[in-house]
Parts: sequence; C-alpha cells; structure tokens
Amino acid sequence: MTPEELKLNVEKALEEIRPFLQSDGGDITLISIDDEHSVKVRLEGACVGCSVNQMTLKSGVEMTIKKYAPQIDEVISIAGL
Repeated sequence: MTPEELKLNVEKALEEIRPFLQSDGGDITLISIDDEHSVKVRLEGACVGCSVNQMTLKSGVEMTIKKYAPQIDEVISIAGL
C-alpha cells in the first residue's frame, strides 16, 4: 500500500467513526501517519474533556483504523493546539 493509499484508508476510517463522535459534540482530525505504522489524531470538541476518550480512542478509533489499514500498530491522541 502506498503512503497515499494508506492516508486515504485512514481518512475513510475516520469518516466512519466521525458521526458517532459528532453525535456527542466531538470530532477527530488526522494529524500524521508516522513510519506507516503509527497514526496521530487530535480529538476535538466534547471529546477533549470526556472521561472515556481513551476508551473511545482504543476501542472505537483504533479498531476502525486497523480495519481499513491493518499495518497500523497504534493510534496516538495528541493534545489540541
């Protein structure tokens, strides 16, 4: 998979999970894909202060990204600007 295809697949995964985040007043932005094995995202809106955002990140976001891009080993949430 080329880096461009990988980015498209990760974006597709985020598009799948985004409606669930938005329904709770949050959102997610892709920041980077490092070494084609690590994805950095930023949770936004209500997701920033949510007490279950790490669970959402691991069970929802990471699982969905790995469905579209199995070579991804981890998804890391970075703090806002």
